[in-house]
Amino acid sequence: MSFSSRCRGAALSALVPALVLFGLAGSVQAAELIKVKVFVGSMFEIGKNTGDRAGEFQHWYERYWQTAEPITVKGALNPVYCNADGVCGSVLGMGKVSSSASMQAILLNPQLDLSQAYFMVTGVAGTPPSRGTIGEVSWATWVVDYDLGHRWAPEENKPGEPTFMPRKGYEAVRLFPMNPALVSWAMRLTADTPLKDSDSARAYRKRYPQEAAQRAPFVGTGTHMTGDTFFHGPGMSAQAQYIAKLYGADDYVITEMEAAAITLVIKRLQGSDRVMSLRGAVNFDQGNPNETTLQHLDPKPGETAGGFAETVENVELVGSRMVDHIVGHWDQWKDGVPALPAP
Repeated sequence: MSFSSRCRGAALSALVPALVLFGLAGSVQAAELIKVKVFVGSMFEIGKNTGDRAGEFQHWYERYWQTAEPITVKGALNPVYCNADGVCGSVLGMGKVSSSASMQAILLNPQLDLSQAYFMVTGVAGTPPSRGTIGEVSWATWVVDYDLGHRWAPEENKPGEPTFMPRKGYEAVRLFPMNPALVSWAMRLTADTPLKDSDSARAYRKRYPQEAAQRAPFVGTGTHMTGDTFFHGPGMSAQAQYIAKLYGADDYVITEMEAAAITLVIKRLQGSDRVMSLRGAVNFDQGNPNETTLQHLDPKPGETAGGFAETVENVELVGSRMVDHIVGHWDQWKDGVPALPAP
């Protein structure tokens, strides 16, 4: 045998175990691949995932993932949890940048197959008193970016005229219609969900004269406005409504900080037909007629809106109905949103 033949033989002998090992590793990876049916993304948790005061994630965690092992995802703010039914979730972080960065990292993680997943972006929010109330839960029909555009000070404009103008070239990244069939399913399945309320929330609502503000909690729909600014006051609220109408969306009913950015990430990687935005209102976006905007922003002790604990529970009570239906009827949902049955 020539020297070159002996070298080739030795190389092959060394390569075979490596190929076997690679094959085993590949089969292990395939076995560990998690097929995700529904992904629930919350924005923050107050403390631990269970056993203390609940933030946005705790009720979801206690329902679906108490026995799940955390999956570390490079680039995501927090671990992902998955159960045996294909329901996964994570705390993505507050604001557009943190939440969308986490969502992209999770979507690109090779251990998770999200190609057929439905996405539920969930959390707390504000609402204009002319449209909503403390404790309500809202499914987005549109998600609109509040920030992309030109703004200037009111004193630099004609009195009463808008101080916002859209910036050209951002049309595809500032307005996202939610799949109307998916929204219809959500309302069909959840509109009659019994919602929690509190004495403190009931008392707080009475400070507002608007009929909508005085309502008991309900499940509704409308435009969710995404902005990195915690805007407050009737002027900013009117501007949000102006933007929603300017873009051809439904009435602005929810102010939040993440949904547009998360939806964009999902849309670019696999489309947005399976995205849902679900929010619960824990505050009004402006003060009552007897307080200034600054007083509303910095209330005295005991003057804050009640109902936070009840609202975060309401969000999960409503959202889990949708999650459980999709998972329980996966054969009908895996290839896309099915047609609604006749009423």
